[in-house]
Amino acid sequence: QVQLVESGGGLVQTGESLRLSCAASGIIFAIYTAGWYRQAPGKQRELVATITSGGWINYAESVRGRFTISRENGKNTLYLQMNSLEPEDTATYYCNANRQTPPRRDYWGQGTQVTVSP
Repeated sequence: QVQLVESGGGLVQTGESLRLSCAASGIIFAIYTAGWYRQAPGKQRELVATITSGGWINYAESVRGRFTISRENGKNTLYLQMNSLEPEDTATYYCNANRQTPPRRDYWGQGTQVTVSP
């Protein structure tokens, strides 16, 4: 059974930092593209950052320079270091692991809440 379990969310003030983690099990995590997405109330889910199996990284413009995505394949874990947090970063953050080559797979975690107070 595949599981992605996020942790590290919480309530912080503007300018503070948080580090999210996503522990994967049931898959060979190293061969998946992994990423973080977020969804604020009343808004669509949006990409935050992704990292391919080869280490190529992509960030949303809104977080570039503040957030850092990384992965530790030996621990089947994905990270998101979030610095200089802003109230606009308030959302539920979801971990994703996917493969576009056959057999295609797409897995999601249950989400972790990040709330940034002004």
